[in-house]
Amino acid sequence: MARIKLFPAMRSIAEGVSRGSGPGHAGNWAKAIGAFERTLVTPSRFDAFLAGDTRALSPEERTGLRKFIDTGCTACHNGADVGGGIFQSSASSRIMTATRSQQPDKGRFDVTHDPQDTYVFKVPSLRNVAMTPPISIRLGRALPEAVRIMAKVQLGRASQRSGYGDIVAFLGSLTGKLRRGFVEAPILPASGLNVSQTEAPQ
Repeated sequence: MARIKLFPAMRSIAEGVSRGSGPGHAGNWAKAIGAFERTLVTPSRFDAFLAGDTRALSPEERTGLRKFIDTGCTACHNGADVGGGIFQSSASSRIMTATRSQQPDKGRFDVTHDPQDTYVFKVPSLRNVAMTPPISIRLGRALPEAVRIMAKVQLGRASQRSGYGDIVAFLGSLTGKLRRGFVEAPILPASGLNVSQTEAPQ
């Protein structure tokens, strides 16, 4: 709020927050953030397939979807976002061994310090995973290799002779189209903020 008060045009909004009413009320801030986040939703060809357009996915992608289900991926990666809705125990120690990771990550334990949270992670959504792979960030591998490692280490699946190319193809169908200009910073009113500062004045 200290930053917002530097904008004269927005000062009344900031004051509304402290009064607990008006457009600057915390509840309205949450609604505003939610409205912005909804603009980041990226419907994909998979959504069209779910809506009944069977031609939205290629034969290879449809085969990949079947393998994705049969392999057991949907035990964690399910729901509207194909993941992102639950916390799940991970075979993280074996994953780190498989990827030769030098920085152990104990998941929620590092936050809660509860031994039961050791290697418990939030299951990432797989939407747009071909463009912004949350799995690859931890695995440090390209998507095909990440799929192979997760199938082997997390699900105990031996490497398939045909590989997991069909599943990778299906994951590509989860890529949606971003709205134009979604990364453009908004033009704000003039303020007294020194942009070189990392913290707002108190």
